[in-house]
Amino acid sequence: MLAVAAAAVAGAIALLFLLNLTFPYLCEDARFVLRASKFGFRLLNVYLTKKVLTVLDRFAHQAQANPDKTFLLFEGRPYTYRDVDSRSNRVAHVFLQHQPGVRAGDTVALLMSNEPDFVCVWFGLSKLGCAVAFLNTNLRVRSLLHCLDSSGAKTLIVGADLVDVVEDILTSIKENNISVWVMGKSCTLHGVNTLADKVEEAPDRPVPASWQSTIHLKSTFLYIFTSGTTGLPKAAVITQLQSLRASAGFCIFGVTKDDVIYVSLPLYHGAASLLGICGCIEIGATLVLKKKFSASQFWNDCRKYNVTCFQYIGELCRYLCNQPKTEGEKNHQVRMALGNGIRTDVWKEFLQRFGNIKMCEFYGATEGNIFFMNYTGKLGAVGRITSLHKVFLSYKLVKYDVQQEKPTRNEQGQCEKVSTGETGLLISPVTKWNPFSGYAGSKKFSEQKLLENVFKKGDLYFNTGDLMSESQDGYIYFRDRIGDTFRWKGENVATTEVAEIIGMLDFVEEANVYGVTVPGYEGRIGMAAIILKPVQELDGKTIYNHVVKYLPSYACPRFLRIQESMEMTGTFKRKKINLVEEAFNPMIITEPLYFLDVSEKSYISMTEQIYNDILSFKIKL
Repeated sequence: MLAVAAAAVAGAIALLFLLNLTFPYLCEDARFVLRASKFGFRLLNVYLTKKVLTVLDRFAHQAQANPDKTFLLFEGRPYTYRDVDSRSNRVAHVFLQHQPGVRAGDTVALLMSNEPDFVCVWFGLSKLGCAVAFLNTNLRVRSLLHCLDSSGAKTLIVGADLVDVVEDILTSIKENNISVWVMGKSCTLHGVNTLADKVEEAPDRPVPASWQSTIHLKSTFLYIFTSGTTGLPKAAVITQLQSLRASAGFCIFGVTKDDVIYVSLPLYHGAASLLGICGCIEIGATLVLKKKFSASQFWNDCRKYNVTCFQYIGELCRYLCNQPKTEGEKNHQVRMALGNGIRTDVWKEFLQRFGNIKMCEFYGATEGNIFFMNYTGKLGAVGRITSLHKVFLSYKLVKYDVQQEKPTRNEQGQCEKVSTGETGLLISPVTKWNPFSGYAGSKKFSEQKLLENVFKKGDLYFNTGDLMSESQDGYIYFRDRIGDTFRWKGENVATTEVAEIIGMLDFVEEANVYGVTVPGYEGRIGMAAIILKPVQELDGKTIYNHVVKYLPSYACPRFLRIQESMEMTGTFKRKKINLVEEAFNPMIITEPLYFLDVSEKSYISMTEQIYNDILSFKIKL
C-alpha cells in the first residue's frame, strides 16, 4: 500500500514538473483567469439582473463596512473611508442648496491638483448624478477653454493653488455662463464662489438616492481628456461600466485590502483615478496620495508609509534609476508596481537596484475597449495572451502601411492579419459587450477612431492607433504609435495642436511638428520644422514666450528646424519620416537649428556642444 502511495506521489510530482517545464506560467495563468473570471461573473450578474452597480456603490459599501479604515494618506494625514464619505456628502449638499445649483445629468469641470478634496469633490458631484470632467492642470488659455466647451460644463471647480490659471480666462468663462468655484475660504477674483467655507457649514447626511435614479451602466461617469490627431484635447466618455471594469485592475493583478498603494501620478489621468482610486476602493485598501512625484522623496515615502505597491509610468522609473545610488536601496516593503511605458533596459536596471519587485505592465487607452495585462513580469511585454484569454479578449493585429498612414486592404477591400511575431495595427471589435463610448462633442471625433468593413461587410472595429506584435510564447509587445501624436513626460501631445499654436505667430508661414527620440529618455520629445514668411527672421524670445503661454511645458517643442520648403505626400500631408530620423543632430542637418533654452527664455542656435551635452545628460530635458 505504501509503495502504491509513494508511486502516486512520485508520479504527481513528475507530472507537475513536466507541466511546469512545458507551461512555465501555468499557475500564474490559472490565478489570473480565476480572479478575472470572478469579476467577470459579477459583471454578468449585473447585466442579467439589470441591477446597476457603480464604483460609487462600492465606495458606499466600503464606507459602511470599514468606516474607520484609512482610505487616503496625504502629507502624513489619514482620511478614513468615513471621512471622505462625509465630506463628499457635504460637497453634494452645497450644490443642492445653491441656486442655481447643479442637477443630475449636468457636467461639472474639475481643475485640481492631487489632494483629498479632488476625490471628495468628485464623489460629491457623482452622488448628485453629475458627470465630472477632469481637466489637465498643465493646460492654459486656448486649450483650457476648449476643454470646458467640449465637455459642456456649466460649472468649474478650481483648486486653491490653481486660481491664477483661471484668472487669465475668467472673462471668457463668464461670457459662456460658466460659474466658477474655488476650493478655498476666500478669493480675490470678482464673481468667483468659494467652496471650502460652505462645505464646513453643510450637513454630512447622505444624499437622497433619487438623485442617482437616472444612472445606468451606459451613463457618463467622467470625461477624461486625451490628445489625438485632431489637435486640441478630446473629452473621452468614461461610462459607469468602463469605470467599473477599470476598478478591477488591482484585484486581478493580485493587490489585496492589506496592501498600501502609492500614487504620485496626476488624478486627472485615467491611470491614477480609475485604476488607482477606483481600484483601491474595489479591494478596500489604503492609498498614499502624493501631490506631485518626487524622485528624491519616493523611497523615503515608501518606507515611511509601509508602501507595498505603487503605480508608475516609464518616466517615473527612469527618474528613480537616475537618482544617485545610496545604501539600503532595497530596504523597503514594496512587492509590486503597476503601470505602463517602461523601457526594457530601465526595467532591468530598476530591478537590479531596488530589488525583487514584480513589475505589472499593462496596456489600455483611456477611451479604448481593449486591455492587456502582463501579470507574469515578462521583461518588455505589455500583456500576456493565451488561448484561454482570447475567449474573453477579442482583438486583431492587421497590416499597416506607414507611408499611406492607414491599414493595408486586399483586392476585396478587407484588412489582413499579420503573422505571429510581425508588427501590426491593434484593433478591437465594437460590440454590445465591448462598446466604444467615443468622445463628447462632434461625432466626427468618434468616427475617426473606427474602422468599418474590416473583415466582412458591416463589422466595426476600434482603431487603437498603436502598432503591436504578438510572440510565439503568448506575449504582447508595444512597438510604436501612429498618427500625429507623440508621448513625452508621460503625456500625449497632438502635433496639429502645437503646429496651430506656432502658426499663430506673424513671422511663421508653416509649421510641421513631430516627436524625436533622445537616447536615455522615454518617449519622443517635441520638434518643429518651420518655414518663415518672406523677409522674416526667427525671433527666439518671441516664439519662446508664445509657446510657453499657450502650451503645457511637455508640449513645447525643444528643437526648431528652419526650412525653405517641406516635402508633401500625394494626399498633401507633410512628410515627417526623414525629419524624425535626422532628429536634432547638427552634424547631419545643414539647415538652421535652434534649442529651447529655459535659462535664456529663448530659442538659441543649436551647437555641437549643446548636442553632446544633451546626450551626456549635462543638459536635462
